[in-house]
Amino acid sequence: MDVVGGLLGLLILSPLFLAVSIAIRLTSPGPVFFIQKRVGQGGKLFTFIKFRSMRVQHDCSIHREFVKNFIQNNGTCKAGEFKMKDDPRITPVGRFLRKTSIDELPQLFNVLKGDMSLVGPRPAIPYEIDEYETWHKRRVCEVKPGITGYWQVKGRSSTSFENMVRMDIQYISQWSLLWDIIILLQTPFALFKGAY
Repeated sequence: MDVVGGLLGLLILSPLFLAVSIAIRLTSPGPVFFIQKRVGQGGKLFTFIKFRSMRVQHDCSIHREFVKNFIQNNGTCKAGEFKMKDDPRITPVGRFLRKTSIDELPQLFNVLKGDMSLVGPRPAIPYEIDEYETWHKRRVCEVKPGITGYWQVKGRSSTSFENMVRMDIQYISQWSLLWDIIILLQTPFALFKGAY
């Protein structure tokens, strides 16, 4: 399903890929894609790809500190706030890409490479893992990360960090092909609610 879905997605969305690439290049100097190391299944690092939504020169420590506070204050922070609101590093085009989640589409290449699945937990940044408690790590060890997932379509911005992790673990424990299909079908409707 990942291979077929990834190929179909790239084929169908190729005009959108071209339009987004042109928009990024015309409005912000730098590459079209944002490349970053993420933590995959079993804790293995892989090269993660997105459309670039930030300026090339930016301070990564801003996000590192934000993630630390987000995880440590899970009782008051919401999963939808995992992407910083009013992040000064984001370009105007990037803000639209993030709001619509179009910036995530190049992860279809990661799916075809076998590093990710269409459905699964959100891929973690290495410094994010440093803030995890032991039980949090299950969400990145047992299955491949996904472009979309259970908490993205059900919890979205209305759940805390720890509930997000619990939903990922529930997905892992109760996985089925039918559930993946249901999540994929629900994803477009979840996007109308705004970026998570």
